[in-house]
Amino acid sequence: MITSADNEKLKTIRKLHQKRWRTKLGLFSAEGEDLVGPDPEFILRSGVDVEPELLDAVSTLGSGTRVIGVYRQRWSEPEGDLLVYLHGVEDPGNVGTIIRSAHALADATVVLGPGCADPYSPKAVRASMGSIFSHPPARATLDDLDGHKVALDAKAGRDLREIDETSPVVLVMGS
Repeated sequence: MITSADNEKLKTIRKLHQKRWRTKLGLFSAEGEDLVGPDPEFILRSGVDVEPELLDAVSTLGSGTRVIGVYRQRWSEPEGDLLVYLHGVEDPGNVGTIIRSAHALADATVVLGPGCADPYSPKAVRASMGSIFSHPPARATLDDLDGHKVALDAKAGRDLREIDETSPVVLVMGS
């Protein structure tokens, strides 16, 4: 059982709170029984693997947590019949929620463009409710994507039923 805050696994979890370390290490953490996904690098359970107060100290949740898993970041290719392209979506909670919704409603891949929040930040991972594990996002610019590009803009007046369904559709969202 881990009894020291100087433990390497706890140090790694603390580092993963910062984007530069998530990027450098290619890792991210997920907190809580609901979010522990498959194929972890390691998992720490309160009272089993680590002293509860030590796990609470590295938690990003205000109330602490009973489990934290550390995972390797994965990225998809921007392919499929429906892509949801995000441009400049800066709030990580919104990025995670869109990943979850795109997965649940249309089995679509979310493609992150310039200016988007880190989908592997703790807030985005929580908002994805585990979809990040089975449907990792892709990265690209809008110019890199083939297919019909449809901006979700109430003023545009274009009906989605007018889109040719034989080629991919790219829903463009963001600022």
